[in-house]
Amino acid sequence: MDLNLSEEQKLVQETARDFARKTVLPRASEIEESKAVPKDLWLEMGRLGLLGVAIPKEYGGIEAGFLASAIVMEELSYASAGLTLSYGAHSFLCAHNLYSASSDEQRKKYLPKLCSGEWIGAFALTEPGSGSDAASLQTTAVLKGNEYILNGTKIFITNGSVADVIFLLARVRRGSGKTRLSAFIIEKGFPGFSVSKDIPKLGTRGSPLSELVFQDCRAPKENLAGEEGKGLSYMLNGLDMERAVFSGMPVGIAQAAFDYASRYALARRQFGQSISGFEMIQEMLAQMATEIEAARLLTYQAAWRLDQGLEVSKYASFAKLFGAQMVSRATQAAVQILGGYGFTKEFPVERYFRDAVLIGIGGGTSQIQQLIIAREILKEARLR
Repeated sequence: MDLNLSEEQKLVQETARDFARKTVLPRASEIEESKAVPKDLWLEMGRLGLLGVAIPKEYGGIEAGFLASAIVMEELSYASAGLTLSYGAHSFLCAHNLYSASSDEQRKKYLPKLCSGEWIGAFALTEPGSGSDAASLQTTAVLKGNEYILNGTKIFITNGSVADVIFLLARVRRGSGKTRLSAFIIEKGFPGFSVSKDIPKLGTRGSPLSELVFQDCRAPKENLAGEEGKGLSYMLNGLDMERAVFSGMPVGIAQAAFDYASRYALARRQFGQSISGFEMIQEMLAQMATEIEAARLLTYQAAWRLDQGLEVSKYASFAKLFGAQMVSRATQAAVQILGGYGFTKEFPVERYFRDAVLIGIGGGTSQIQQLIIAREILKEARLR
C-alpha cells in the first residue's frame, strides 16, 4: 500500500477539510439542535463534488474512489458527525449501492440528482425484528402486473423522513414458493409509502432517524434494482463498502476531540502551571494520538483495498472494530481532560462523546465485527 495520497486525493481532502472547518463547524450546534439536513449545505456539497466521490463522472460523480471517500467522511466528521452520517447514508448506502446494482437507465435517472444534491437518498435494510441478522428481514414484494406491491416496516433509517429516493431490500414472493431477497428503488411519492415517525436519539442528532411503513406500496416493475434474488450479494458487498468508508467517521470525531482537549490542556492552569505539564494528562494525549493514527491507517488500508478490487471483509472489520473502540476511549479522555467543563453542553467534547456511541452499533455491531474477523482468521489458519 502506497501511503502517499495522489494529487486527486489531496484535492478532495483539501476541499472537504476547507468546507468542513469553514462552513460546517461554525454551524455544528445549529445542525444538532435542528435535527435536520440543512439544504444549503447539501447543495454546496453537491457543487463541490462531495456527494458523488465514488460515482463515475458519466453519472454526475467525480470518480475519485473509496480512499478519497473515507477521507471525506473523516474531514466532515471533524465538524459534524450528524451531517456526516446523513452524507454517508446518501452517498454510499443509497447512491453507490444503487450504482452497483442498477441498470444504466436507472443510473441515468437517479444518480445525477443524487450527486448534485437536488435529491436526498436513504438505505432501508433494518427492520423491527431484524438488526444484526439482516438477512432475516420480512418486508415482502409481490409482482402484480407491471408493479411490485411492498408490505413491511423499516426502522432506524438514516435520512428516512427527508429522502427523495430509498434503496430498499425486500423479499420477492412468487406464489407459494421460496422468497428471494431483492433490491428496489423507492421514491417518496409512491402510493402506500409513509414515514411513521422520527426517532429521538443519543448522538448524531443532526441526522434524522426514521421508521418507514410500506402498506401495499406500489413500485413500478422497472424499479427492481438489478436481478431478483441478488439482494443478499448486494447487501454483503454494500456492508463491506460501508464499513471501510464509514471507518473514517470515528477518526474524524476522535481527531476533533483530541485537538480540542490538547488546546484546552495548554491553556488551562491548575496548581500554578498549565495542566499540559502533568504527566497523566500527557499520557492521555499520547494514547489518544497513537490510537487515532492507528485507526486512520486501518481505515485507509481497507478503503485502498476496495479501490484495488482486493478482498476487504476482514480489513473493513479491522477498521470498524478498532475505530469504535478507539473513538470511545478518545472522546471519554477528552471529557476527562476538560473535567467539569467537559460534562457541559457549553463545550463540544460532550457531543463528541455522544456521537462516538453509534460507531460500535451502526453498520454491524462491534460484536459482529469480532465474529467476522474470527471467521476469516480461522479460515486462513486452516489453509496454512
